[in-house]
Amino acid sequence: MLDESLLDTPEALADADRRALLRGAAEAGARVRTAARHAVEAGVNDLKPDGRPRAILIAGPGAAATCVADLLGTLAGATSPVTRLAPAGVAPAAGALRWELPGWAGSVDLLLIATPDGTEPGLSQLAEQAYRRGCAVVAVAPARTPLTEAMHGNHGLFVPMATAPYEQDESHAASAPGVLWALLTPLLALLDRTGLLTAPPDAVEKVADRLDHIAERCGPAIATYSNPAKTLAVELADALPLIWTEGVSAGPAGRRFAAALAELSGHPALVAELPEALASHSTLLAGRLAASADPDDFFRDRVEQTPALHARVVLLRDRPIGGLTAAPSARDLALSHDTPISELEPEPGGELETLAELIAITDFAAVYLALASGA
Repeated sequence: MLDESLLDTPEALADADRRALLRGAAEAGARVRTAARHAVEAGVNDLKPDGRPRAILIAGPGAAATCVADLLGTLAGATSPVTRLAPAGVAPAAGALRWELPGWAGSVDLLLIATPDGTEPGLSQLAEQAYRRGCAVVAVAPARTPLTEAMHGNHGLFVPMATAPYEQDESHAASAPGVLWALLTPLLALLDRTGLLTAPPDAVEKVADRLDHIAERCGPAIATYSNPAKTLAVELADALPLIWTEGVSAGPAGRRFAAALAELSGHPALVAELPEALASHSTLLAGRLAASADPDDFFRDRVEQTPALHARVVLLRDRPIGGLTAAPSARDLALSHDTPISELEPEPGGELETLAELIAITDFAAVYLALASGA
């Protein structure tokens, strides 16, 4: 059950936030600026690539690395394929994970390693394997970790991850808001340098400014009625979110939101892109998850029993108003099944800015849901 009173009590939120998740969300803009500075100090801006790599390979553990690969693949488009190397192993522990390069990887490919840990022996071995194949390697990880030494020993480029002293190990393992930007920002600068995407320093600074703006709108001192993140958290408290995305950038933002809900608050969610979502999720809206469905008899004890879980559509859009859109059809389908709908659409700006806004608001919402539900 969600404790709505806690959301409008900043002191109680601070006491409940043992993993410093709210602080990480609020400092996302500062994390971007620090990570960009680390990239410059590591020499990213001095690189003189011979040309675009044939393919980009990304390796790393957990939801943060998965989201980094998703975002870079979306932003790069068809210029070079972006492939995430999924780990193998018997457990999700640093010492148990192993990564392997595909057989075709070689000197014309680029391997990116993104990890908030840096102690994984499998990533150090992957860097060595890439060096033997002639594959260029760049890693973003905490400084003074085993991966740092492995990168220097295999002539790779190492960028220290922008960390905060208050962060705990368990926040690194989850979809903590600050971790994503600390890993993503140096790689944006790198791929801008190689010509795979457009992320010049001024665009990265605009991302930081947009994240600061969202932190002001969604901070713990802002009341629920005027706070889009708190409002969304309350709306999703007893719902199964059906996250429908429209637009290129909204896709990875929606998938990031679902991962954050699962890892931070233990809340399940389903993601689909419009217009396909209208067909793939229509049966969910008409079945037992529909808001009008009542699976129990009228005389059940509604005080003692957990409320039934009903679907709620969350529509994330990044397309300009007036363009080709399936949003009206999405609203009609939801309302025809008495299903409530929440909508988020960013303010105008560049692709990186609008993407950052969608991620920031949904990150705050996932954190508020986690804190108010006692996760």
